[in-house]
Amino acid sequence: MIVVDTNILAHTWLPSEEKPRILELLQIDHEWVAPILWRSEMRSVLAKFLRKGLLTEAQANEIASTAEDHMTGREFQVPTRMVLSLLSSSRLSSYDCEFVALARMQDVPLVTFERRIPKEFPDQAWHIDDFLKRGRRA
Repeated sequence: MIVVDTNILAHTWLPSEEKPRILELLQIDHEWVAPILWRSEMRSVLAKFLRKGLLTEAQANEIASTAEDHMTGREFQVPTRMVLSLLSSSRLSSYDCEFVALARMQDVPLVTFERRIPKEFPDQAWHIDDFLKRGRRA
């Protein structure tokens, strides 16, 4: 099991050049979890695609439905106290800290396309490229 952030989830279902890395990540570990926050963040990503004319509303709804169906039962509430504790020891947003908090709660890695999260929490977070390299060696 791994925690994945919204960027990983978005690249999974949206048109993306990152598909090969996403598919490799799925081969290494397909049991993905995320804080419930991912839904709101995904809606924000879909809004950007809609406003740029990259998706129709019907396509955006289909992507959202597919992603939500896949993540049902894999979403968790994260305690505010834990997020605030992580905030006080980092420069990350509260959104990013929710993903780190869930990874700590589940005692699993967080995988992301972001570079700053693994820099702030190297014990918990992995950039996707580093995680894939590790998985290839395992």
